[in-house]
Amino acid sequence: MNEVSDLHQKWMNKKGYRDALKELAPEFELARAVIAARVKAGLTQEQLAQRMDTTQSVIARLEGGRTRPSTHTLERLATATGTHLRISFEPGARP
Repeated sequence: MNEVSDLHQKWMNKKGYRDALKELAPEFELARAVIAARVKAGLTQEQLAQRMDTTQSVIARLEGGRTRPSTHTLERLATATGTHLRISFEPGARP
């Protein structure tokens, strides 16, 4: 294992860390989906940015989970990567 993995395992014993991780799960999932769409399309961040008429730093923020993109932005990303945007709600635990 590496240092990050070791820290993650250690912190998973702390409720606050687990709760924060759970709360951020949708942002992480979206970031992973953005990265996957770009990579599958064979694009660099710069190329994707050009197709979306934006900057590479905007793409980096999307992929880093540091922003909450609008559906309009996600539609532009789908068009730029040759994919289709689908948003769904799935059954889960009630609060």
